[in-house]
Amino acid sequence: MIVHVVCFKMKEGCSAEEAKEMLLTMREKEETALSVEVGVDFLRSPRSYDLILRVELKDREALERYQTAGYHAHTVKPYMHGVTVTERSVAVDYEL
Repeated sequence: MIVHVVCFKMKEGCSAEEAKEMLLTMREKEETALSVEVGVDFLRSPRSYDLILRVELKDREALERYQTAGYHAHTVKPYMHGVTVTERSVAVDYEL
């Protein structure tokens, strides 16, 4: 199993709660995702990111499909990395 984790820093004026709702749409629409968890940071320290996404996928092949095809690649990713939502992001992918 693969775990894909992304932390997002939102642009000034952008809502982490709205972005969370967009990410959660993958639960029903992204066929490669076995599970999707999203959390909004409450601490708001200087080193905090605003939002975290955790997705479980079957294997590396599923991760590749997730990144390049389907709902995540064509709808969610462009929204999150568009000019109005995310200032920056960091990601980690690991095997369980």
